[in-house]
Amino acid sequence: MKRILLAGAIALLPVAGFADDVFGTWKTTPDDNNNFGHIKVAACGSKICGTLVKAFGDDGNEIESENVGKKIIWDMKADGDGYYSGGKVWSPDRDKTYKSKMRLTGNQLGIKGCVLGICRDGGKWTRVK
Repeated sequence: MKRILLAGAIALLPVAGFADDVFGTWKTTPDDNNNFGHIKVAACGSKICGTLVKAFGDDGNEIESENVGKKIIWDMKADGDGYYSGGKVWSPDRDKTYKSKMRLTGNQLGIKGCVLGICRDGGKWTRVK
């Protein structure tokens, strides 16, 4: 019986240790003010979320921002084959929340979202780490 339980526990290890390819830190495209940020994407329960961990000005230097530490992505779910949907993305420069989709292709993360029928291309984010 102990061997069966041990074998069952070992079989579950890959599932428990699973990390989605989208997890990591991403550099956003410049916003309307030409600022950009680093978003740390991670699991939030069974969903995917992203938090602004650093902000940068138009000169590329790190700046202080009241938005650091705030959720930028939440409630996103993996659909498979690099597609993500069902979540929201907040755009701090416009203070708007978009119903969004993401597409992971290599080290680029395409972001698209809509609010009240108006859709916006959030550009392609690039992997930092």
